[in-house]
Amino acid sequence: MDKKHIEPGGRRGFDKALVRLGLFAALAAFFCLVPEAGAHGVTDGDRGYIQESSGVLTMPFIYLGAKHMVTGYDHLLFLVGVVFFLYRFRDVGIYVSLFAVGHTVTLLTGTLLKISVSAYLIDAIIGFSIVYKALDNMGAYKRWFGFQPDTKIATLVFGLFHGFGLATKILDYKVSPDGLLANLISFNVGVELGQLMGLAMILIAMGFWRRSGNFMRHAYAAQVVLMTGGFLLVGYQLTGYFVS
Repeated sequence: MDKKHIEPGGRRGFDKALVRLGLFAALAAFFCLVPEAGAHGVTDGDRGYIQESSGVLTMPFIYLGAKHMVTGYDHLLFLVGVVFFLYRFRDVGIYVSLFAVGHTVTLLTGTLLKISVSAYLIDAIIGFSIVYKALDNMGAYKRWFGFQPDTKIATLVFGLFHGFGLATKILDYKVSPDGLLANLISFNVGVELGQLMGLAMILIAMGFWRRSGNFMRHAYAAQVVLMTGGFLLVGYQLTGYFVS
């Protein structure tokens, strides 16, 4: 099998407690992170450089795309969930490619068509994608609903939302229409390079962990942490949406 779920056995009774923990984390983010909720989007230095420039800027946009992906902890956390139980490079390649296709499509269409969606709401959905993937890895849907959603389709669909998140960043830059398509392609190339760098670091860390002998013993707890982090991101972004 290219993917497996954690079978917690006697821990199934913790399912409701885990959801409560995640909701509590979201509420904690909502009430405790209000002062920082406005700290969203593009850095002032990057925005200023792009807004003062026009024409084809290949290398700057490659850099910006790579920087956003490497420093985008929400994207990286989702990737951690995606590859957590993938042991063959072929399977990793399939899932990561589906994710890349999804965010490439909506990055380009969202920016070129100027589809305006609240960055906070999109990023809240991205946070939810982390929660979804952690629960998927724990086999929660099979236990709760009696069936397992297609993990490849889910990865593609969430890739589309991650791409809209990237598009909102580009629209934040207020990029000049002069050379826009070439710059978008460059940005996407940078995103893919950044994703490969982030994925390489994740796979190296996972490889050491799997060889340590305690991987499966702590895998369930790791998914709880991943899920809680996703809920925190959801709460943080919803806070930003309501107070901005």
